[in-house]
Amino acid sequence: MITLGIDTSNYATSVALVDNDTHKVIFSEKRFLPVEEGKIGLRQQQALFEHIKNLTNIFDSLKGIDIGAVGVSVRPKDDTDSYMPCFLAGKMSAYSIGGTMGVPVIESSHQTGHLTSALFDLNKEELFDKTLLMLHVSGGTTDILLAENGVVKKTLGSSMDLFAGQAVDRLGVKLGFPFPAGQYVSDLAENCDDKISNLKISVKGYNCNLSGLENQCDKLLSQGYSKEYVCKYCLTFIAKTLIKIIQNVKEDLGDMPLVLAGGVMSSSVIKSIVTENIPGAMFVKPQFSSDNAIGVAVNAHRKVTNG
Repeated sequence: MITLGIDTSNYATSVALVDNDTHKVIFSEKRFLPVEEGKIGLRQQQALFEHIKNLTNIFDSLKGIDIGAVGVSVRPKDDTDSYMPCFLAGKMSAYSIGGTMGVPVIESSHQTGHLTSALFDLNKEELFDKTLLMLHVSGGTTDILLAENGVVKKTLGSSMDLFAGQAVDRLGVKLGFPFPAGQYVSDLAENCDDKISNLKISVKGYNCNLSGLENQCDKLLSQGYSKEYVCKYCLTFIAKTLIKIIQNVKEDLGDMPLVLAGGVMSSSVIKSIVTENIPGAMFVKPQFSSDNAIGVAVNAHRKVTNG
């Protein structure tokens, strides 16, 4: 069965086709929403407008594909009160296509889409049947989650102020890079050989505070530290924060599989630090870690085939 996935997050429009019988992604396109130079995001009405334009163009290139179901993310998280208008663009498109073709439409959260995409890339079917932890770290979340049967069940902890992706993007934009700026920050950080030490992270239980990170990066820049050093400082701070949260959760709940997803988790700098300190931490390829529609397409197949 080929399933269509649609994801319209606050960052990007994503469409994917997954052949679940051969475990292959046969089409995947992601278009970042255009953000004015120097800005760090879009208003929801503008994001909705940009999604509609992007979807019109992307769907125009998909003709004659026989699909068995449509998967779509309709809200940011699995919480009952989770809502963001930009997801309405994907929901409208999914039900239009599903109704016209006579195939089921399967809704999920953007967050569960990230989980399913990661598990699909890891290609370990047994993980879908296990209770596991997922760290979802992006521009809109810094969450440690409990998942069961391939679906996010509970948020254990979060950032209490600034999200990790926001800290990274704000630094990148200050350095003159376009939004979202995560890849540029990570690339600069990789060019720094200095060791980052004496970090004063703020973690209480399963929650953290990251607003101080932005101030510390600003201070380092004003003191004349190189862009490369400040970028590495930023990503190291985030990595050390995540490590402490993971350690706290595992100390209380015991050891269980850990999957890391979200755009920030595409950073090789963060991956290197986390894997050195958390054996068995499972990262996935950037294509499957950042915002994409692959996960919601896979989730649609699993829901339909499992009834």
